[in-house]
Amino acid sequence: MAIVLQDTVLFSWTVRDNLKFGNENITEEKLEKAVKMSRCRELIDMLPQGYDSILTGSGENISQGQRQLLAIARAFAADPKILILDEATSNVDTRTEKAIQNAMHLIMKNRTSIIIAHRLSTIRDADLIVVMDHGEIAESSSHDELLAKKSKYYDLYMTQYAGFAT
Repeated sequence: MAIVLQDTVLFSWTVRDNLKFGNENITEEKLEKAVKMSRCRELIDMLPQGYDSILTGSGENISQGQRQLLAIARAFAADPKILILDEATSNVDTRTEKAIQNAMHLIMKNRTSIIIAHRLSTIRDADLIVVMDHGEIAESSSHDELLAKKSKYYDLYMTQYAGFAT
């Protein structure tokens, strides 16, 4: 299992050690593939020592979006059967959010994924969306079916994308 949290957990280790945390025996080839798939290649290339750069203070020397991209790369490297994404794009700029969402779509293929999100763009393509309201399940279905019901999900969608709720 791999988890990508809103508040990313990194260690004061090298980038390489952070990426290998969930899969210590990963080959360099698979690690590089995980980095490319998660859109982290540019980030690692800009670091002074690349993979051998030390993340200070649990990653305080890089931005929150960069920390989240590294956490997604670590999840790719772990190649888990179950993936949990908890508000993985909530604290990043629009450009970084798009990169994270693209990476998430790739990593979710052929595995069980649980996505916790307020931004509906993050969950739109899910097989099953479960809408929670005050700790209770309000409704569940696919994006299109939930929109057609014109209930809680529809109201959320209209608030986020049309600027009004019904």
